[in-house]
Amino acid sequence: MKKKIRLKLSVWQFLALGYLTVILVGSILLVLPFASKDGNSTSYLNALFVATSATCVTGLTPLDTGAHWSLFGQIVILILIQTGGLGFMSFVSSIFLMFRHKMGLYERKALMSAAGSKKYEGLTPLLKRIFIGTAIFEVAGAALLSIRFCRDYGGIGVYYALWHSVSAFCNAGFDLVGIGGTSLSAYATDPLVSLTVCALIIMGGLGFCVWGDVIDAKCRLKKMQLNTKVVLFVSALLLVLSTGLYLLFEWKNPSYSGYNFWQKLLCSFFNATTTRTAGFFTTDPATLSDSGYLLTLILMFIGGSSGSTAGGIKVGTFAVLIMGMFGVFRGHRDINIGSKKRIDYALLSQALAIFAACLMMVLLSTLVICAIEPNKDIFTEVLYECVSAMGTVGLTQGLTARLTIASRIILIFLMYAGRVGILTLALAFGEKRTPSGVRKPVDTLLIG
Repeated sequence: MKKKIRLKLSVWQFLALGYLTVILVGSILLVLPFASKDGNSTSYLNALFVATSATCVTGLTPLDTGAHWSLFGQIVILILIQTGGLGFMSFVSSIFLMFRHKMGLYERKALMSAAGSKKYEGLTPLLKRIFIGTAIFEVAGAALLSIRFCRDYGGIGVYYALWHSVSAFCNAGFDLVGIGGTSLSAYATDPLVSLTVCALIIMGGLGFCVWGDVIDAKCRLKKMQLNTKVVLFVSALLLVLSTGLYLLFEWKNPSYSGYNFWQKLLCSFFNATTTRTAGFFTTDPATLSDSGYLLTLILMFIGGSSGSTAGGIKVGTFAVLIMGMFGVFRGHRDINIGSKKRIDYALLSQALAIFAACLMMVLLSTLVICAIEPNKDIFTEVLYECVSAMGTVGLTQGLTARLTIASRIILIFLMYAGRVGILTLALAFGEKRTPSGVRKPVDTLLIG
């Protein structure tokens, strides 16, 4: 009698393969002739690139979204954005609820990992909160954007408003109104559009558990979890500092020509918001000063909050690295946060591993793309594109459409790794070994 071979995927493998499945299904739908406006099939590589970018809520694309894709193609992209933004596991779990199937420990652990929650219990209310909260933010955003879009585009402005609201909240950065890749430049000095999009990006980038905890604590700081406090503080600090720096660095930017102080401040605030996670822009990235360029790379690399629609190494990782650095320099045995809390050094090791892995992937990808591209003197553009892909940001200096097939495949992998997460990929496909009970002798190396 033959034994049945039962393949049991780990939670990490399930999440990684789940995103891959969504990408492949989306790419097949985008290849269909009626997915494009001209009725011709899009090349599979371009369809795969766009499907990856949408599912990984990045925004990089070799094709003009509004000009190339038909209504069907645009809706497919929007569904991929929503699926990627809320998380693959959220949709799987919602199917369990719809068919009244009780979620087991495996499904709960997968949802917990995807949403950034630490509690196994109460995941059904968390799932409902994710969908209800998302609907509230996206509908409110669409209502505000429709005021301007209906004026500019007529009845179809309602569709445009909803599309951009979903894209902004999911931190995707895909747009339909930017002719020739100009994104939202036409609304650079429009407070209604700019601030609405910024608010959606910020709320999506904070994460479901963060604003859920704020609601539970009734906005009382003392009642909030440590993660919520750190994310809110670091996010606000980065937002304020980067707004001031963009205002200083880009004061004479050609894109700011003719703007008064308040209009320049609005553009700087938009830059500070979108560079952390979304691909919209009102200031052409190609016109940034060298200081603005470097600041953008740093912000894209940091990204948003864990368990959110944002990418990057995450705000929590960045905060642990900074606190750990000061702790080591001061010779402290513990990494203290304030006067009452401390975090384990194991968390610092994990943060350092994520930082090093992401940095190495960006640098290696930049090295390879620069080596295989026929065009020379494109280092700054390639580095910008690689950081944007890894951080699932989507900002571009116009290089994506000009890259060769091999370079686009590299960017596809970077976007996938950035959305799924380096740690998830490492746990999903890393070699499993049972740790030995014998510990090796300790030795030392010279550092510093």
